[in-house]
Amino acid sequence: MSGSAADPPSPDRLAGVFSVSSVRRTDGTVQYLGNPLVPPDAVAEQLRPVFRQRGYDVRLEELGPESATGTTVTSNGGTTVVGDPGANDSIAPGGAVNTRPGQYALVAEPVGTDTGGVPWLNIGLLLATIASTLYVGASAWYYIPVAENPLRVFEAWPFMVAMLGVLGIHELGHYAAARYHGVDVTLPYFIPFPSYLGTMGAVINIRGRIPDRTALFDIGVAGPLAGLVATTIVTVIGLSIDPITVPERVANSDTGVIITFNYPLLFQALEALVNALGLGTEVGPGESVHPIVFAGWAGMFFTFLNLLPVGQLDGGHIVRSIVGRRQETIAAAVPGALFALAGYLYFTRDPPPVGFGVWGLWVFWGLFATGLAYAGPARPTVDTTLDRRRALLGLFTFLLGIACFTPVPFEISAV
Repeated sequence: MSGSAADPPSPDRLAGVFSVSSVRRTDGTVQYLGNPLVPPDAVAEQLRPVFRQRGYDVRLEELGPESATGTTVTSNGGTTVVGDPGANDSIAPGGAVNTRPGQYALVAEPVGTDTGGVPWLNIGLLLATIASTLYVGASAWYYIPVAENPLRVFEAWPFMVAMLGVLGIHELGHYAAARYHGVDVTLPYFIPFPSYLGTMGAVINIRGRIPDRTALFDIGVAGPLAGLVATTIVTVIGLSIDPITVPERVANSDTGVIITFNYPLLFQALEALVNALGLGTEVGPGESVHPIVFAGWAGMFFTFLNLLPVGQLDGGHIVRSIVGRRQETIAAAVPGALFALAGYLYFTRDPPPVGFGVWGLWVFWGLFATGLAYAGPARPTVDTTLDRRRALLGLFTFLLGIACFTPVPFEISAV
């Protein structure tokens, strides 16, 4: 950096983009009060390089009536006013700066210290997820007796690469979009879990403020679209590979259960395409589809769940950016729809030999969606209307999400 976080840009550096009437500083945060000279949603983007050179991140906030009175000016290191008040500003009794309603504040905050070190937590979780996915893939999908020969666990590497590739590319889509818009964001955190997936997915942590609806939309939609591209590739590859043979010890077992995964519309369309191109393979008696196929199925299932229009899920981000604050009304209906689906399946399907059945899955997600709806959506700093092109892309993304949905993702039956 060419400057330090203790030396913010002078108002002269903002000329042509933002007209500054006064500047005030609270601890490390600097507020430039005034009005944009360009469209409000373009201010932060145009000035970000200027502030980054000085070690600051920047966002634009519109000051509502509740912000008409600033904080008190003190001489004890609390809040200071840099420069003279503008012609339209006044000093209230006690030293407070009164701003005009409708004014804007360009808020600059020091960028978090980045030591440039190795992200050990991300790497550790990734290695743990690789281990759990290899183990689950080998024991559950390749039918390898890992206890007898632990090194054979590495034979499940295709499943591990496919599963982590689908999840990782989804999260990297979010990461790339966030970095493009100058939003501070972490690398993905993978979550190891020894279930049939080998993982509970991956997440990234958005540490910076989202500047506007455009950035919120791009960050929200980039993950599902990138993930679906990876999912499509993985699914086509899996359907083109010869099935694996189910060992006799598994096929003749009378103590276990069979889990059948039902395919959503997108999966069925890809399967029809692969067969039409002559790339498909036949699954005969005593055989099972290649485990990579299941990674593609999981990618579609995760995509649908992430596109639920609630809270800070991807679907919540997209809907919030399109319809604004009305997103909360839409989100309130999501838990009820999931509970209704769970009730329908509970009364219309026979109970499985073990567990609660698929209705339990939708009850869990209904409860989870309730918590997300209560927490609320992400709120961009500048709440301007989204452009029509992005709104149409959002609608298309939700259609893809519907194509990834099946009300009964899996069925459990006795062997």
